[in-house]
Amino acid sequence: MPLKESPMAQKAVVLLSGGLDSTTVLAQAQMDGYEVYALSFDYGQRHDSELDAARIVAQRAGVVEHKVVPMSLRSIGGSALTDMAMDVPEVASEGIPVTYVPARNTVFLSIALGWAEVIDADAIFIGVSAVDYSGYPDCRPEYIAAFEKMANLATKRGVEGRPVRILTPLIDLTKADTVRLGVRLGVDYAATVSCYQANSLGEACGLCDSCRLRIKGFAEAGVADSTRYVG
Repeated sequence: MPLKESPMAQKAVVLLSGGLDSTTVLAQAQMDGYEVYALSFDYGQRHDSELDAARIVAQRAGVVEHKVVPMSLRSIGGSALTDMAMDVPEVASEGIPVTYVPARNTVFLSIALGWAEVIDADAIFIGVSAVDYSGYPDCRPEYIAAFEKMANLATKRGVEGRPVRILTPLIDLTKADTVRLGVRLGVDYAATVSCYQANSLGEACGLCDSCRLRIKGFAEAGVADSTRYVG
């Protein structure tokens, strides 16, 4: 049941995957005074555990509304997260990894932009980082700036002089910095799932790139890792 809106508060659409970063961003958006509308995607990813986590996070945070939008990026493939014939790598590699999903952030942000127009939201939050990340091209500041410019050329709000902002609170943070921020915001990371190949119970493999970054982040932050790992 969506919460009742406050006529005075600004609204924000928050992209919520159910992972560590997006959960931290949701908490930050609420701390900044936004009424949060959480948006998740069932895009044909390898498992549903992260969507289960997103539902739990959204419910506990008391967001105004949480949508899960179905789509199938498996139809174009090209990523180990959407093509079951491709293995998720368990060792670090050079360059853009095979876990990069072509155009994923562009598709997600576009749908978030549409919902932002419908509810007259002032901002869209996304948990990208250009510091401690996997080398994805759609996590860079240049990409976010370009998308925001496009968004305000292509929308009613933008044309009317009421631009929608694309906000990236984690863009300059390491994973350890993100963990520290989340702890200050009271985030329960035990409810989150970041693993690219988590099992049906939401237990992480501990080996994939996302798991390695998460483990490193908790260790460097000096925070106990509440992640549930296989075995």
